[in-house]
Amino acid sequence: MPMATNQAPSSSLPQNKEAQLRSYQVHLKDSIRSMFDNFTEIIKLARVSSKIEEDGQLLRATQIDQDHYEMQVRAANIVKAGESLMKLVSDLKQFLVLNDFPSVNESIAYNAQFYKEMQNNIDKKLIVLRDEMASDLYELEEEYYSSVYK
Repeated sequence: MPMATNQAPSSSLPQNKEAQLRSYQVHLKDSIRSMFDNFTEIIKLARVSSKIEEDGQLLRATQIDQDHYEMQVRAANIVKAGESLMKLVSDLKQFLVLNDFPSVNESIAYNAQFYKEMQNNIDKKLIVLRDEMASDLYELEEEYYSSVYK
C-alpha cells in the first residue's frame, strides 16, 4: 500500500531518516494488527467455548483448558504489542528531539536574544550605579579636602 501521507515531509528528509520513519510506520501497523487479531481470536474462542457440547466430560475439560491457555497466550501477545507501541512512542519522541533542528535553532536564537537583552539591562544598571558612585565619591573628596579636621 503506498504511503501518500508521507510524501511531502519525506522529500525534505535525508534517505536514512525517511527509511526510519517508514520502519516506524510499519512497526505501528504490525503492532496494531497483532492487537486486533489476537483480540478477535479471544472473542471467537469465548463464543465457541460457550457452545461446547457435552460429548464427554474429559473432552470438554480438555477443550476448556486448551481454550483457556490459548486465551492467555493471546492476551500476552496483546500486552506485548502494547509494550511495543509504548517503545515506538518513546523512539518517536527521541527521533523528534534529535532531528528537529529548526525548533532547536529557534530555541537557541530565542535564548540568545533573551540573554543579550538581560545583559544590556544589567550593563545600563551598572553604568547608572558607576555614575552615582563617582558623584558620591567626588562629593566625599570635596568634603574631605575642604575639611579643617584632616
